[in-house]
Amino acid sequence: MYRCISGLKLSLAIVLFKLSATPVPAQDNGPLSIIPQPVSAQLTEGYLDFRTAGTYYFSKAPDLDPMYDFSQWIRTYYGRDIKRSIDKESFVKFIQTDTFSHQDAYRLIISRKGILISYKDEAGAFYATQTLKQLFPPEKKYISENNNVSLSLPHCDIYDYPRFSYRGMHLDESRHFFGTDAVKKYIDMLAFQKMNYFHWHLTDDQGWRIEIKKYPKLTQIASCRDETLIGHYSDKPVQYDGERYCHFYTQDQVREIVEYARKRYITIVPEIEMPGHASAALSAYPELGCSGKPVRAKTTWGVFEDIFCPKEGTFLFLNNVLDEVMDLFPSRMIHIGGDEVPKKQWKECDFCQQLIRQKRLKNEHGLQSYFIQRIEKHVNSRGRVIIGWDEILEGGLAPNAIVMSWRGTEGGIEAAMLDHEVIMTPGSHCYFDYYQARGPQEPVAIGGLTTLKRVYSFDPVPEKLASDKQRYILGGQANLWTEYIATPSHLQYMAYPRSFAIAEALWSPKNGKQYEDFVRRLRFQLPRLDAWGINYAQHFFNIEIRSQKLDNAQKFVLKTDIDHVDLMYRISQGKTTTAWLKYSGPVSMEGAGVIEARIIDDIRKVELPAVLKEYDAHKGLSALKELKDPPNEKYNAGGPEALTNGLKGPDDNYGGDEWLGFLGKDLEATLDLNSVQKVHQVEMRFYNSPGQWIYPPRGFRIFAGNDINHLQQIQFTLETTEMGKISKSTLRLNEGVEAQYIRVVADRFGIIPDGAQGAGSEAWLFCDEIIVR
Repeated sequence: MYRCISGLKLSLAIVLFKLSATPVPAQDNGPLSIIPQPVSAQLTEGYLDFRTAGTYYFSKAPDLDPMYDFSQWIRTYYGRDIKRSIDKESFVKFIQTDTFSHQDAYRLIISRKGILISYKDEAGAFYATQTLKQLFPPEKKYISENNNVSLSLPHCDIYDYPRFSYRGMHLDESRHFFGTDAVKKYIDMLAFQKMNYFHWHLTDDQGWRIEIKKYPKLTQIASCRDETLIGHYSDKPVQYDGERYCHFYTQDQVREIVEYARKRYITIVPEIEMPGHASAALSAYPELGCSGKPVRAKTTWGVFEDIFCPKEGTFLFLNNVLDEVMDLFPSRMIHIGGDEVPKKQWKECDFCQQLIRQKRLKNEHGLQSYFIQRIEKHVNSRGRVIIGWDEILEGGLAPNAIVMSWRGTEGGIEAAMLDHEVIMTPGSHCYFDYYQARGPQEPVAIGGLTTLKRVYSFDPVPEKLASDKQRYILGGQANLWTEYIATPSHLQYMAYPRSFAIAEALWSPKNGKQYEDFVRRLRFQLPRLDAWGINYAQHFFNIEIRSQKLDNAQKFVLKTDIDHVDLMYRISQGKTTTAWLKYSGPVSMEGAGVIEARIIDDIRKVELPAVLKEYDAHKGLSALKELKDPPNEKYNAGGPEALTNGLKGPDDNYGGDEWLGFLGKDLEATLDLNSVQKVHQVEMRFYNSPGQWIYPPRGFRIFAGNDINHLQQIQFTLETTEMGKISKSTLRLNEGVEAQYIRVVADRFGIIPDGAQGAGSEAWLFCDEIIVR
């Protein structure tokens, strides 16, 4: 399912194509296929043969050698040894300069004299070597395959620096554990993409993954769970694998990985979850909880009530844990989680309620703020700062805390307005545990849809953030939660190539970026991943299947976001399926059926998996006149028109451009049928997955008439059909009604009850189509 398609071949002539010596913006530089896109680049006449290289000169004795990674790479794939020398006339020469105004800036000049790299800070020198690596033709796996490859590099002049100081990727190893080799490979890819932070999530409800010598039960007990969920959390009946799962990193292994990252100019930010997501820790030390009951590490996913109790013994434990963590990780930032903290046990805890009164806290949210601030004081005393998910804003933000905004950008905006540093990582663009494409070939994911193109559109600085507060946005990162990712191969499949898109979003200048050019450069660099044994997703082209009213008829419109591909389609209705046809323009939409679309990559000569949508040509097509409240920005990819475009969302996934998500608001839609028509029923499809906080409506109202300002409420008979995760509601209008306008109101479920996932929070409402018959 995840095996790579190898054999991608691009002519070296593409990368050696000559332009004039006039400086040009990087996105227009033709053959240069560098990711992230440089600030500026120019090509000049001529080429340099790297096979004549023997030495490099560094002008100072650095703590780290910026050529370390490059030297290993050139030796592994081309059998070339390039050694450090004191000779200033070496083939590769590094010169430090204070003339660059930007931190981590570098200038890379390739000429007949050799390679000159100017840099301000040593990290910039390292980034120059990664750019240099990308100028080589894509290597093959074995040296013997690369022996006869020309290593002629184009003469060029590249000046570059990152837009943001924090450019990161996250990895959750509590849910699934991947091991030292997999993590090092993950770090290698971060370095290649000029990322500089690795956020390592090491503790959660399902397992404690780091050795703490003062508390041996954390590795003896908390690193184990009894078994693991099979399939999706919302699947019924729930199934488990029956196999005990025990893993952790020793402190020696952690030191090894930290040093491995340091040599590649990457800082590892460890995360130790508190006060919530603490089930595994409490399984080893239940006295740190509030309930006094035994706790076990969780075997499934979600949010659980077992949390740390804010007792002095708990703070002593956590401070001691953090002391050992800070001894292992030199990072300025120490992540303490702070997210998804159910307050039920605190509400029922006499000690907690007394503490709230004693400290004059407003409520349990104030108690969480007190908890975080106690931890912050200890971390600050060690010369470090805490970073937490945006829930740490609740009840009052700790004085020096950095906020990682994941529930959208609102938390980040709030923190920046309070003059706190922020890292943006909204689920809408940065969650790589979401599906990246549609189709039956995709492995099970938590939900949602985050395509390569959507990731590329990410900008950490919200437009509505005041200009004088934008300096507090340090950057962003992508998150890889691993509930449904169990192997290194699957991990890579979900990370790549989306990580290339976020790398460019965080490094390159905002103005001038073009997705089509990014994909051109990506197609050149991806064969390297074949050589490196990286299992990346092949189907990164985005295919859109839309339905529009054109020339007074409903038609399918197909689009893809890249050149040099053939876009094909076929339609199935009943037992009849057309042959695959080449798309040349809008296609008439009649009746009901399934439309499939796929592309054939002319460059890679690869047929990629098809995208399909089920459709239904009903009376309400393109009839949406008004939607009282827009869908939530996270789940509005198809826009309001998706409610009446005839296309249904997938039955097993609420992401994408058909399902619209509403939070805290009823769905009220008014349809204009363009003429008076007899309407007998209205059907609506809703997603139903309580485990993901998604519920169908509590009830319905329907109105009809010929004057949009004076519609009459209509009596109806409700029939509800449950089909897996789909809840279909059919509103039968008794004898029917003649009307031009139909208004449907679906009343949201409201607050999720105690005992269910997300208890106390507002339930989501997802609808994909309003069908009029």
